[in-house]
Amino acid sequence: MAIAGAGVTRPTAERVLVIAGPTASGKSSLALALAERLDGAVINADALQVYRELEILTARPGRAALARAPHHLYGVLAADDACSAARWRALALEAIAAAAPRRPILVGGTGLYLRALLRGLARLPAIPPAVRAAATARRAALGPEAFHREVAARDPATAARLPVGDRQRLIRAWEIVEATGRPWSAWLAEPAEAPPPGLDFAAIVVAPPRAALYQAIDRRLVTMIQDGALEEVRAVMDLDPALPIHKALGLRELAAHLRGETALDAALAAAQQATRRYAKRQMTWLRHQLPEARWFGAQYSDQLDPEIFSFIREMG
Repeated sequence: MAIAGAGVTRPTAERVLVIAGPTASGKSSLALALAERLDGAVINADALQVYRELEILTARPGRAALARAPHHLYGVLAADDACSAARWRALALEAIAAAAPRRPILVGGTGLYLRALLRGLARLPAIPPAVRAAATARRAALGPEAFHREVAARDPATAARLPVGDRQRLIRAWEIVEATGRPWSAWLAEPAEAPPPGLDFAAIVVAPPRAALYQAIDRRLVTMIQDGALEEVRAVMDLDPALPIHKALGLRELAAHLRGETALDAALAAAQQATRRYAKRQMTWLRHQLPEARWFGAQYSDQLDPEIFSFIREMG
């Protein structure tokens, strides 16, 4: 996908590789292999890998990977420092510029972040802190179900697509109506901010068969617990529940175990199931949002390298 313009100070459009795919598909390994082969720099496009406290639970690249190629935007924020798509987009553009003369290679499965960079962002208003606090207090006072009904009365289109448990987005919908008098759905219907100028994107999607992907997810969560994920969860589980850190896959289920609410094996099974469901949603998003990408229908391994590098040579 080509994006015209001249906002980044380069003589021609900057070619950026985008490696997308569901969690546990092997996309980080592919990005590292490409960075080594192409003299590239890996740039994180995962919403939770930006937080330094969750190295294990978010499968952040370890020291060995970091030593093999430059990596950007991994573990750069504290867990209580909320990151948004707009903030990440600005950081990613800075990282792309800073990567020169290396090839920028974005890797991640956070659809909102990828869309913010590739397609541009909806022009949403700034929300006064007092309104944001009022939205949080309102949900606490009403409870999740009644709060969802109240959002539905204000913004039916948004409430229809959000489950009762999507605390963060429902609060966002309430506060936008409160602050602007217009529903979130109306703001999203307006033309989006333009994509970044001066960049040319080529996307690869790593899409393993479902059975293989689900097995990889289940194995990885077992390994994460063995490697110390519970201690990471213990360090952040009592932070403000509105913070994005609480969206980390497995965090809610493992925190329930640490609070004595469930046995470890039950928490692990619940985390595995939640992660498999998330991977399914990621695949649906990728099919709809990256139709122009080159898809590789297997878990990444070096056996895919000839096919992948042939595609990269074709695109230039």
